[in-house]
Formats: sequence, structure tokens, C-alpha cells
Amino acid sequence: MKNLPDKLLKNITAFYTFDISLLKERIQYLRNQLPSSVSLCYAVKANTFLIRELTDAVERFEICSPGEAEICAFLGIPSEKMVISGVYKTPSFIEGLLVDPCFKGIFTVESLLQYELLCKAPPKEEPISLLLRLTNDSQFGINEEDIERILANRNAFPHIHILGIQFFSGTQKTSAKKLRREIEHLDMFLQHLKESYAYEAEELEYGPGFPITYFSADVSKEEELFKELSESLCAMKNRPKITLELGRSIAASCGRYYTHIVDMKRNKGQNYLLVDGGMHHLVYYGQHMAMKQPYFSVVGKETEPAEETWNICGSLCSMNDILVKQTPLPHIAIGDMLCFQNTGAYCMTEGISLFLSRDLPCVYLLLENGEIIEARGSFETSILNTPNYERKF
Repeated sequence: MKNLPDKLLKNITAFYTFDISLLKERIQYLRNQLPSSVSLCYAVKANTFLIRELTDAVERFEICSPGEAEICAFLGIPSEKMVISGVYKTPSFIEGLLVDPCFKGIFTVESLLQYELLCKAPPKEEPISLLLRLTNDSQFGINEEDIERILANRNAFPHIHILGIQFFSGTQKTSAKKLRREIEHLDMFLQHLKESYAYEAEELEYGPGFPITYFSADVSKEEELFKELSESLCAMKNRPKITLELGRSIAASCGRYYTHIVDMKRNKGQNYLLVDGGMHHLVYYGQHMAMKQPYFSVVGKETEPAEETWNICGSLCSMNDILVKQTPLPHIAIGDMLCFQNTGAYCMTEGISLFLSRDLPCVYLLLENGEIIEARGSFETSILNTPNYERKF
């Protein structure tokens, strides 16, 4: 873990840092582990503050809401790199993109209603490119039979270009056998489409859900999973262009969350320290009432011996706001800073950030050239939680 730049050590409130060098190293590591023909698609929902830094590092961006599309457009992401996904695409959102002559992105089809909306669009100079999302037995995507019906009647809509299939089955998957079974099933389905409907998919976008080791008890199986996936992809009978949709696996390791000790007490024989952050800022997949211990340290005291055992609690008035239970720490004092690792994905967006109207923390980007960018200042959420009696309906 890199040391915190001196100018950030003076921060007096909680904050995030995202190290772009680590981000780019992670991208290169992924490419080294995967077949050279495989493309990468970044799931924007994992962390919007990394989008611009990934512009030239990944082939595509997965966008799941109008807000994410606005952010990508503001940051100058070319529309041809956009995959407009999401279980709910408002008609106005779809129509707005379709009437934009400059938009050259891809739409995923999450439902038959979405497909109908796209089919009803007036013809453009270029066909509308689609990926049909195959369901993973959840509310996402459509059934195999629905995909077959669409393909059976595809010639009725010449302004629609069906590129291929999208499939995402979950996150934090640790089973190499499951990855292999999924690829084999997708390959068989593509073969069935070829034989039954004379349709040869040009592309397969696949979300493997690679796991991140958030907790000290986790065992990393990354290399095993990468090896199994690579072998399974190379063994496919069908040869569509493969794009892996990744969010957590790309972004998690570049992030750090820093929070300060603001109070210390001993209640009923238990030591408690309270920090100026908490579970509204720090969200790990699988985290529940601090039943697992995340990777963290006391800044500047990483090599000092442990003296006492502490429970680390956040600043929310909730008994759920426990970050770490019964962890041995070196000598600590009010004002000391704690650093939590692997917070580059979802931590800053999945928390209950509006609870108690506490401020959102600053976000800093540590650029490859050594510069530090304050990508977002501290934000007062009380603005969002204050009722307005002037706007009568």
C-alpha cells in the first residue's frame, strides 16, 4: 500500500483516495491474465470518479441510468464506447438517445417492452445496435425463448442490428466450475441460435463477477478463476467477439477510505473508538455488523505492536454502524487516522449517505504524474434533506 501524500495527512474529516497508478496496474494485470482477444467493459456504477481515467484503458463503459449517461457525456466518453444497459430505461431516455444523430452506442435489451420501443424508433442512417440480455433467473434480462422469437422475426426490423448476447450471473463468484458451466451453456445456446435461426452472434458480453478479497479471512482464487475462464473461452465452438463486463474487479483495489478517531470510551468492559465516518461511507460486499474484519491500518503506526483490543464504530446513531469488532490496535489517540483498503468500488455509492444528514466525504484522485485532484469536495447532505415550503404544487 502506498503512503498517503503529506498534503492529505492534514485532512480533518473522512475522505476517499483513488490511486490511478494502481488502477492502471490492475487493468494491465487483467489483460495479462486473459486471452489477448478479450475486450474490457467498465461498469460505471462501480465508481463514476474513475471514468475519465479509464477512457483509453478499456474498450467500453456499461451505463445503467440516465444520470450515468450524463456523467459519461460530460467527461467526454465517445458514444461508440457506451453500452446503454439497465433494467429500467425510461422511454424518454431511449428516445433522447435515438434522436441524437451523434449517438453511436449500443443498447441492451432487458425486456420485450424495451425491444418494442427500439423497434418503433424511426430509421436512422446507421442501424441501432443491440445486445439481447439473457436472464440469470432473476428480474434481469429475458428468457431464451424470448431471444429466439426476436431472432426469428429480426428481418421485419431492418433498422435493428442485433450484435449478440449479454449475460451476467452475479458478483463475488469464487467457483471456477460455475464459470466453466456458464461459458459452456452460453456456447451451446449460441450454437442453437446458429443452427435453428441462421443467426451467428458477433459478440458475447459476459459478466464473470470476479471476486475481491475484502476481508482478512478471504482466500484469493483469482489466478485459478482467470485460468479457468480463459481456457473455457478458448474452448468455445462459436467465436464471437468476447467482452468482459467488470466493475468491482477493475476498481476495488485502487481505493482507500480514511477516517479519524474522534472519541474513545469503555462500556461494560468493552473498548469503543468512534470515527468521523462509518457505514454510510464504507460498504464492503458481504459486510454485516462487522462479522468479518476488513484490511485496514492505523496510519503511521502500521509497524507498532498491538496494545489493546477495540471495537471501531461510526458516527451514525445506529447500532449497526460497526466497522470492526474486537481488533487489536497499537497505542491510539483521538485524531489518529484509520485507512481501509479496497474501497475503490461501490463504497461511496452504496452507503446510506443521507442518514443523519452527515456530509459526504471529499474524493481525491492521485494521478500518475503525482498530481492530486479534489474530484469532489465535502458535500452537505442537509441541503437534500431540508423541506422546501416555497414550491407549491
